[in-house]
Amino acid sequence: MKPEKIFVTGAAGQIGSELVPALREKYGKDNVIALYHHNVPKDAGKHIIGDAGDKALMEKIIKENDITVVYHLVGILSAKGEQNPDLAYNVNMGTLKTILDIAKDRKNAGKPIKIFWPSSIAAFGPTTPRDKTPQKTILEPATMYGVTKVAGELLVNYYFKKFGLDIRGLRYPGIISWKTPPGGGTTDYAVEIFYGALKEKKYTSFLKAGTYLPMMYMDDAVRATIELMEADPSKISIRTSYNITAISFAPEEIAAEIKKHIPEFSISYKDDFRQQIADSWPKSIDDSSARKDWAWKHTYGLAEMTSDMLKNLGPMLK
Repeated sequence: MKPEKIFVTGAAGQIGSELVPALREKYGKDNVIALYHHNVPKDAGKHIIGDAGDKALMEKIIKENDITVVYHLVGILSAKGEQNPDLAYNVNMGTLKTILDIAKDRKNAGKPIKIFWPSSIAAFGPTTPRDKTPQKTILEPATMYGVTKVAGELLVNYYFKKFGLDIRGLRYPGIISWKTPPGGGTTDYAVEIFYGALKEKKYTSFLKAGTYLPMMYMDDAVRATIELMEADPSKISIRTSYNITAISFAPEEIAAEIKKHIPEFSISYKDDFRQQIADSWPKSIDDSSARKDWAWKHTYGLAEMTSDMLKNLGPMLK
């Protein structure tokens, strides 16, 4: 049996920068090609520099490398998307449609591609139930990023039903990682706070105390992504995107956990436009479908995540 040939777009992003090494470790470094638009790391490995919206280039890469799996991670996040809604729409929707059309053509040619596409809790909105948000619920987002996630979910479900493409997705909560700096998301306060704690022993949160949001440590997010893609197709009952989560907390709770390691740490609050975005998102998520269908189970709670973040980020900032 031939090994999977994997292509990852958006490889420089928060998830891509850690998913690519994990995929290479699991499937072999020569079987994973990373696409960078800019910010190419020194240890990029097998990669290509280009625009994921360039259909001719995407077709060329996929055909010449006999790609069988695409992780399409390109996207403009929530806060940056509100600063430039047109760019967010064009990038998030245009590149997805490009990949789906190429996959449709490949399937017709007898060379099917399995696709992963990330959705987000941004698909929800102020009319969505905020506590234990169910898998199937109201999707009326308040941001352009969220609009593109809802539209993307409907689009991938359409291509699954209409053309039989094997497309899988996760509604990621806030993702916390020590390897990449904050990338412009509303949940990024939960990453920034560690930089503030280690550099200055203080942090000013752009979200108010009491603002609960669902979160996940990057190690769990990467593992969940790979586990979903390896799951038997017969186990996949959700083709829009699975709810997935690990922990939910407010700024004062993560601050209290940090204080256990750095007693002199203090937090203050000065909310900005991201507060309104956060107020439109769930406080907690019901991900029972993922846990039932393909045995998803998180590893990191708040205490374990905080300890690991401080242990690994500290040496990087010295």
